[in-house]
Amino acid sequence: MGLARRSEDEQERLAELRSFRILDTGREPAFDEVVDLLAAQLDMPVALISLVDEDRQWFKAAHGLELDGSPLEQSICAHAILQDGVLEIEDTLLDLRSADNPLCCGLSGTMRYYAGAPLVTRSGHRIGTLCVLDHHPRKLAPLQRRLLEVMAGQVMRQLDLQRALANKEVLREEIDHRVKNSLQTVASTIRLYRGRSGNDETREALDAIARRVDSVSQLHAALNQTSKMHFVRIDTYLGRVATLLQRHAPEGVVLHVEAPDLEVESRVAASIGVMASEFAANAGKYAFRGQYAGAEVRFTLERHGPNALVFTCRDNGPGPEPGSRLDVLASSALGARLLEAAAQQVGGLLTQGREPGGFVLRAELPVDPAEEVPFTSESGFAAAPAAE
Repeated sequence: MGLARRSEDEQERLAELRSFRILDTGREPAFDEVVDLLAAQLDMPVALISLVDEDRQWFKAAHGLELDGSPLEQSICAHAILQDGVLEIEDTLLDLRSADNPLCCGLSGTMRYYAGAPLVTRSGHRIGTLCVLDHHPRKLAPLQRRLLEVMAGQVMRQLDLQRALANKEVLREEIDHRVKNSLQTVASTIRLYRGRSGNDETREALDAIARRVDSVSQLHAALNQTSKMHFVRIDTYLGRVATLLQRHAPEGVVLHVEAPDLEVESRVAASIGVMASEFAANAGKYAFRGQYAGAEVRFTLERHGPNALVFTCRDNGPGPEPGSRLDVLASSALGARLLEAAAQQVGGLLTQGREPGGFVLRAELPVDPAEEVPFTSESGFAAAPAAE
């Protein structure tokens, strides 16, 4: 009989088919398992997931057939997508839609039976079928017909899920691009205003803002590389921050990072990034008295219980001269206030002071601020009130 008549909304149907971005993709176990199971359950030699394109049908999954597809004029599925429900042809040689089909009567094959359930999108377009074929005429029992319809629905849901995930990734990439551009614009603006300012206090404030922007930029990059929306690998993130800080550190100062392979909530990661940035900046200004040979800044992160961390920042410098103006500035500068705020905004505790061998900052932080912190003597957190 030749080609099946086209539906009136054929262009819309083809556009939706292509929106799934599945044509000419490789085999996938999720779909192969469907046709294998369907063939076994219905005792059919051939089962296919067939997608009907503009001039061909293409098989996403095939059981019992070596072909990847066929021209549209040989597609019984092209007829099946023109009606609601299952198309069943009990004897293909007795049906005008398939009697002259080479798959049924020619050298290409001897398929005498066909049953196909359409794959219907949420907008109502039929993009293909889940179908079975046999070399002998036969008829499906009502329960078998229902099984074919249900499994076609499952295939369509899998296709919908794959498209949604692909669209989500495209959106994520677009957002990533826009955020990067925005952060670069902010950073450029800060550098412009800093270069024009002759006021030391203003320049210090702009430097602090620039470090915060850099930290946010690295956090965004880390979030974009994880499948978890609000958690980042802290060792990767802290390493990126330290690499950026190393570029701006005085020559001779070496930064070291020790952190476990651990995912933390993004707000905690942001706080750690701010603390690392401010500590490194303060150390570069005040810790080494301009003598940078052998100078080190070390960042160490340790886990203390299921939801508790201790982040330690340490330098090995002598610090400013006691009682000097620099000593006063070191304890009251904007950076010091930023350090305290970074810890407090995630419910952490901050201690800092000079110890033998250098200045040390310790921050006791949760892995996830939304979870209850397991207060222990090891973590240093205060004891939790007893439950009544």
